[in-house]
Amino acid sequence: MTAEVKVEEKQVESEVVIAPAVVPEETTVKAVVEETKVEEDESKPEGVEKSASFKEESDFFADLKESEKKALSDLKSKLEEAIVDNTLLKTKKKESSPMKEKKEEVVKPEAEVEKKKEEAAEEKVEEEKKSEAVVTEEAPKAETVEAVVTEEIIPKEEVTTVVEKVEEETKEEEKKTEDVVTEEVKAETIEVEDEDESVDKDIELWGVPLLPSKGAESTDVILLKFLRARDFKVNEAFEMLKKTLKWRKQNKIDSILGEDFGEDLATAAYMNGVDRESHPVCYNVHSEELYQTIGSEKNREKFLRWRFQLMEKGIQKLNLKPGGVTSLLQIHDLKNAPGVSRTEIWVGIKKVIETLQDNYPEFVSRNIFINVPFWFYAMRAVLSPFLTQRTKSKFVVARPAKVRETLLKYIPADELPVQYGGFKTVDDTEFSNETVSEVVVKPGSSETIEIPAPETEGTLVWDIAVLGWEVNYKEEFVPTEEGAYTVIVQKVKKMGANEGPIRNSFKNSQAGKIVLTVDNVSGKKKKVLYRYRTKTESSS
Repeated sequence: MTAEVKVEEKQVESEVVIAPAVVPEETTVKAVVEETKVEEDESKPEGVEKSASFKEESDFFADLKESEKKALSDLKSKLEEAIVDNTLLKTKKKESSPMKEKKEEVVKPEAEVEKKKEEAAEEKVEEEKKSEAVVTEEAPKAETVEAVVTEEIIPKEEVTTVVEKVEEETKEEEKKTEDVVTEEVKAETIEVEDEDESVDKDIELWGVPLLPSKGAESTDVILLKFLRARDFKVNEAFEMLKKTLKWRKQNKIDSILGEDFGEDLATAAYMNGVDRESHPVCYNVHSEELYQTIGSEKNREKFLRWRFQLMEKGIQKLNLKPGGVTSLLQIHDLKNAPGVSRTEIWVGIKKVIETLQDNYPEFVSRNIFINVPFWFYAMRAVLSPFLTQRTKSKFVVARPAKVRETLLKYIPADELPVQYGGFKTVDDTEFSNETVSEVVVKPGSSETIEIPAPETEGTLVWDIAVLGWEVNYKEEFVPTEEGAYTVIVQKVKKMGANEGPIRNSFKNSQAGKIVLTVDNVSGKKKKVLYRYRTKTESSS
């Protein structure tokens, strides 16, 4: 009896940017708690959130929209021309050579200001002399003369005002002159190409030839990644590609696979297995120790290079051809991650996110965040401005109670590590390609799983996991021969909600079968996953 359990999902709330410096952390926590209370009142189960549904697009040219086909053709034309003309990586530097005469023109107005000041002063002196002459000739009219003299002396303030106006006008002229000189200097600016940034026509990116005329089908796949990252805006995609190539050259990324970073960061992130669509899966384990490393300026560069190396290793597992698997699935485990109050840590995280987003476009099919703590929403709000809408549409969020259920939706049990509720272990010698089966147990009912043991001598091995457990479970060996005693392999045990997968084995001396009984005592249906293998002397 096999069936599928519907994993309840709900849409993540629209992105709200919250500045930590403006909104106190207590307010954020309160908001999250209030949001949780509201969710608990709803009938829908909580724990799995998805920002938006995302489906990878086809890389076949025939499947593209007309506007997308045109954008791809235009980008290929620009790239072809840049590679052939050897201008793809050349940086244009601006060198200005203003002429000496221009500088003199800027200084000249200052002399004019002084000259106008002197002329104004001379006019004042002459006017004063004329006033004195009037006083001498018409002495009897003292009162009148005094009035005239007074009238002639008052313009002394007016002279000052005139000078100030002249200065203001001169300053305006200076500004105009400087503007003219600036424009002329700009006109004299020379764009010089860096001779060292030459590019070979055989240039490649992630092992894919970039010269479109070579006709490599993988070229379209790479170019479509840059176009999609920039909403099919050709010029922006082209600039992004150029910056990525320069960044790789400056940081020597093509040789990073040969670098040794030791074992200190080995558990912080690692590649393990594939998802249901064959995407390689990368697990990122966020911890206090890791964040302290990122937060330290001294170790940040080492961490970044190590993370770039891991990304390059992941890309090596891809098939960068139309119809191939061209992206990775990223899992982020936040179980032991510190809170958002650690500002210095988030500076490092922001650097990692921005660099990966800018230089590895569309290499992530989906980001799944698991064991999400209450502060995650505040953290997401902080990082939201640095993420594109397309990147955010690939987010899936799962709280601790829904981790196994969420991961199994995207990753098969035999590919999911045992610590996350799957059956995969390191160097597993018991199982290889055995099928994982499913059975659904309704509330208040029991289901049995039978594993045949036809050989009189052999060993049976099985894995079993119940999503959410909260069931009673037992294992028995029932011989085929009538009257033979049933052997209890595992007596009845009440399984808690957080139990992991169970692996057990039984060596039989007679034909019979192993019977696994799952008694669902909860009020919810349960999905059971299991696989088994019968080992005989001939098979082992």
